[in-house]
Amino acid sequence: MKFYKLISVFLYPNVIPTLGVMFYFLTVPVNFESKQKMGILSLVFVVTYLFPLLISFIFKKIKLIDSYRIESIRQRKLPIALMFGVFYLLGNTISYIPNFHDLALLFFSTSLGLIIIYFLFYFKIKASIHLFSLGVFMGFFLVLSTVYQQSFLIIIIAILFLSGILANARLQLKAHTTKEIYLGFFIGIIAPIIGSFVL
Repeated sequence: MKFYKLISVFLYPNVIPTLGVMFYFLTVPVNFESKQKMGILSLVFVVTYLFPLLISFIFKKIKLIDSYRIESIRQRKLPIALMFGVFYLLGNTISYIPNFHDLALLFFSTSLGLIIIYFLFYFKIKASIHLFSLGVFMGFFLVLSTVYQQSFLIIIIAILFLSGILANARLQLKAHTTKEIYLGFFIGIIAPIIGSFVL
C-alpha cells in the first residue's frame, strides 16, 4: 500500500501543471528567453501547487474538509469550484504574454474540465482528479502535435504509461471505481481538444 500511496503523491494533480509547462518548454519548437521560462514556471508552480496546498491547509483548519484526500463529493465542491476559477485566471494572465497563447490553452482547458467534473457532482459522480490531470496533459500535447505539425509520441506514450500505473494505484487504494478512473482521464483528454476549437 505504501508504494501505491507514493505513486499517488508523486503524481498528485497539483504537480502535473508544472511538469506540463516544463515539457512544453523542452519540446515545443519556439525560442523563449530564459527569464520568460523561469517567470512562467514560477507563476505556475505558485498558483497550481503552493496556493492549493495553502487553501487545503486553511480548509482543514476551519473544518470545511475532513482530510487532505477530500474523498466525499460534498467536500470536493468548494475546492473544485475555487480551482476552476484559479486556472481560468492563470490562463487569462498567460494569454496576454506574447507567444504564449497555446500554453494558455493548458490552463483554460483544465478550467473547462474542472467545470465538467463539478457538474457531474450533481449526478453523484466523482471523476478521478488524478487521472484528469494526466488526461489534460495528454490532450494538450495531442493538440500541440497538430498546431506545430510535430510528433510528441514519446511524451504521449509516457503519459499513457504513467496513467496506467496511477490508475492501478488509485484502484488499489480504493479511492475510485474503474468508471471514475476512465471518466476522469477521458474528460482530461477532451478538454484541450474542445478548448482548441473554442479559443
